[in-house]
Amino acid sequence: MTAGAPDATRDAALRRDLAARRAGRWLMWVVPIGAFVFLWVPIAVLVVFSFNDAASVSVWRGATLRWYENLFGALGGGGRFQTDLLLQAVRNSLFVATVSTLVATVLGTMFALAIARGRFPGRKLLDALFYLPVVIPDITMGVSLAVFFRIVFDLVQQWTGVRLVSGFGTIVIAHVAFNVAYVAIVVRARLATMDASLEEAAADLGADDWQAFWRVTFPILAPGVVAAALLAFTLSLDDFVITFFTAGVGTTTLPMFVYGLLKQRVPPEINAVSTLMIVASLMLVGASLLLQRRRAER
Repeated sequence: MTAGAPDATRDAALRRDLAARRAGRWLMWVVPIGAFVFLWVPIAVLVVFSFNDAASVSVWRGATLRWYENLFGALGGGGRFQTDLLLQAVRNSLFVATVSTLVATVLGTMFALAIARGRFPGRKLLDALFYLPVVIPDITMGVSLAVFFRIVFDLVQQWTGVRLVSGFGTIVIAHVAFNVAYVAIVVRARLATMDASLEEAAADLGADDWQAFWRVTFPILAPGVVAAALLAFTLSLDDFVITFFTAGVGTTTLPMFVYGLLKQRVPPEINAVSTLMIVASLMLVGASLLLQRRRAER
């Protein structure tokens, strides 16, 4: 009895270990597949119902392309009033996302280089403060930006007599304010994998700082910069909370337009526009991956 007890305990422990390993291998497949299903099934439903002949998503009446025809007809000036408003909101979103992405990418890349390569007083404090837009809630940032713009507008009116109002300028500034941090994080991650001796070698060969940057540093950072720009564009395109607090009259973006329609009825053209934006996003990501692969091969 005494000799058999340790053997029985070891056998039980071995069976538990084998069962845990089998469960682990099973979960290694189930968890990722479940996550992808959770993420992609709603998108697939949206794409499918963008071809639904019914105006409601609660019933399927067959396939049609008329919602896409309404969109492209509106582009030519022959759309319905609501479709025209929808396309105007899409144009506003694309304009804000494009401008804010360009500005945030340049500033974020410069900041990442300054923090990674520079040596100046307060560098660590500045680095820590720059992460605030990432960690603070959107509602807090939206309210703070709205208060900031109101104070600035009042001061400008007192000093110059010019009355400023919220519009595309305030939205772009707000989007740049939170996108710069994301760009800097992505570019710094790329900088962490870069060998600093390459820049030193370029300097030893006679290149000045500007030549070393464009011929050595930037080509290596380019994949990270492109990835950061795509992230900033996506974040700007689908932002609602911060845009809500900084928008003005006539500057309704697509998320704000959709939110307003949720109180009434969402037109089927929303599904068509969302599908086109998904396709465009996939094309941008594919082009980015293709460029990165070709650069790596070179």
